[in-house]
Amino acid sequence: MKKNKVAFYTLGCKVNQYETNVIEAMFKNDGFEVVDFTEFADVYIVNTCTVTSMSDKKSRQILRRAKQINPDSILCAMGCYAQVGKAELEKIDDIDIILGNNEKKDILNIVKDRMHNGDTKVEHVEDIMKLAPYCEFDSISTINHVRAEIKIQDGCDRFCSYCIIPYARGPVRSRKKENVLSEIKNLALKGIKEVVLTGIHISSYGKDFENNIISTDEPYNYKYGLADLVGDICEIEGIERVRLGSIEPRIITEEFVKKIDASGKVCNHFHLSLQSGCDDTLKRMNRLYTTSQYKNSVDIIRKYIKEAAITTDVIVGFPGETDEEFRKTVEFLKDIHFSKLHVFKYSRRKGTKAYSMDNQVSEEVKEERSRELIKLSDEWEEEFAKQYIGKEIDVLFENDKEGHTSNYIKAVLKNPNKEFANKIIKIKPKFYEKDSLICE
Repeated sequence: MKKNKVAFYTLGCKVNQYETNVIEAMFKNDGFEVVDFTEFADVYIVNTCTVTSMSDKKSRQILRRAKQINPDSILCAMGCYAQVGKAELEKIDDIDIILGNNEKKDILNIVKDRMHNGDTKVEHVEDIMKLAPYCEFDSISTINHVRAEIKIQDGCDRFCSYCIIPYARGPVRSRKKENVLSEIKNLALKGIKEVVLTGIHISSYGKDFENNIISTDEPYNYKYGLADLVGDICEIEGIERVRLGSIEPRIITEEFVKKIDASGKVCNHFHLSLQSGCDDTLKRMNRLYTTSQYKNSVDIIRKYIKEAAITTDVIVGFPGETDEEFRKTVEFLKDIHFSKLHVFKYSRRKGTKAYSMDNQVSEEVKEERSRELIKLSDEWEEEFAKQYIGKEIDVLFENDKEGHTSNYIKAVLKNPNKEFANKIIKIKPKFYEKDSLICE
């Protein structure tokens, strides 16, 4: 019997990728054949992103591309852009199914029903701001690599003035620890060595658990929070590394760092979101910390975690960012001396407070500031990696040629070795080339 073919395209963050992996597994388990998005398929599913206006545009472009391959296919748009931009997607006649973020879990049954019951357009997009529990999928992801992203929470209640995501993802909902641990145990049995904890705002993990908040005066002060979950994960046999996704600087305390470091399995790589190194800009962004608080968090990490890589996000050209404010950001970045920067030019999003702010910065200025910070980042990334030339380092190899250190430096074997795949190997880098340590 001929199998129905389904193709997936994922835009945006690791949370989207995780959810696509889960849904792929659901379709495979039901007998579908998963093919590349460029191939002929009976069903095309696009997991959309809406973090910037360009993300919306890219989502629309990908959706239109599918029907050019097979005009008779079923085309589904799901995810963040579908959640907040349903009215815009309704204008695209080719789309057969529109699903919000909470409806992703039902996609298999919705698609199968659409395949058997005619040509009516299907739309399921609930008001995500009213949802309470974490939306658990019936299946878990099947990963064919040595590293797996694990979604531990959804939603965000920070409401940064530039960000549409709280409206696309809803309030904080934490996944039950039993379900997180069960998925990771299953992946460990399949040979997974490293898990990456991901979510929309993982620092808030546990906030919504009943009677879990110890004090409202201190952020992230929970009876069972992120550090506790990390400790439980580290006890799972077969898991050798636990890597944290992006975290907010205010979660970093001496107690937090000591707790996650106790197992010896937590990767010494911390992505602390910054966005600006100027307090006035941070205030307009509605970031709930100051540069001095941020620096204190960095100092705590470096005090306790050996050879920690600290990376961050920076937005340039936020409304009202003067040359003086940008120079303050540059000086603060130099003071911290990150191992890498992820630089973004501010993108206006309808529905956010920043969209209507005065003193919007020109694209030319954004581009100039972006280039300056990217150049700085490239220099720091190379400098951080080169310190390990000639030294023995532990590398988890994803295949017979490439892998990463605990602090996420890419290492490449000059001569591939099949025996290295899915193992942590001690090697000595010989030199640095492009973005990698070259090893023998």
